[in-house]
Amino acid sequence: MEFAFDAEVWYWRGPSPFHFVTVPLQDAELIVALAPTLSYGWGCVPVRARVGATAFTTSLIPHDGGYVVPLKAAVRAAEGIGVGDVASVALEVG
Repeated sequence: MEFAFDAEVWYWRGPSPFHFVTVPLQDAELIVALAPTLSYGWGCVPVRARVGATAFTTSLIPHDGGYVVPLKAAVRAAEGIGVGDVASVALEVG
C-alpha cells in the first residue's frame, strides 16, 4: 500500500533525540489496520520511504495513536530540510 503526503519536520528532544514527520491521521488509520501482520515489535512498521528525491528504508513508529516517520540526518541533508520545513513524503507499506 502506498501513501503520499506533505508534513512539517519536527524535533523530539527526548533521551534519543530525532527528527520526524507525522503521518496524517487518515493514512495512519489504514496503517494501524495493517500493522498486526507487518509489525516486528513495539508496533513499529517497516517501510520504504522517499522524501523529495531521496529514497531510504525506515520504520514507522507509533506515536499518539498514529505514526511518525523518522528522518535520518543523511535524508535531511540531501533534501536541505530542517525543523519547521514541510517535507513531501511517500511511503510504501507492506
